[in-house]
Amino acid sequence: MATVIRLARYGAKKRPYYHIVVTDSRNARNSGNILGVVGKYDPMLARDNEKRVILKIDEIKEWMARGAKPSDRVYRFLANAGLVAKREIPTQTKKNQKSEKTLQKIKDKEEKLAKIAEEKANAEAAAKAAAEAPAEESTPAEEPATEASAE
Repeated sequence: MATVIRLARYGAKKRPYYHIVVTDSRNARNSGNILGVVGKYDPMLARDNEKRVILKIDEIKEWMARGAKPSDRVYRFLANAGLVAKREIPTQTKKNQKSEKTLQKIKDKEEKLAKIAEEKANAEAAAKAAAEAPAEESTPAEEPATEASAE
């Protein structure tokens, strides 16, 4: 059994209020099969309000000693309280990572197309320059020849 410390939603519609609970990781968020309530979180309060996050530190330490792992959000609460070391928590879900990969592929394709278009433009400019260059060389070459024959 893998125990986790996570949020369970309570409160009314559009007025969320959370209990920080210890439960089996296989249970649904609000299944009611909780092992204990170790805190409360009220996101409607101001960030600097001391009652926004209430933690039962002794109970949390006890559960963590037994192997309970906090969720990402609860880990942030514990880090702010000084119970665990602060760390970078990945904010991207697998869906966002997949989207990021798709965006990277699109960006790579656009870069390839831009490179091909640039090469094509350079080739056309070189061909145009090559077509104009012999025409310019032939006209000055013909003029001295006509002058020489006229003399």
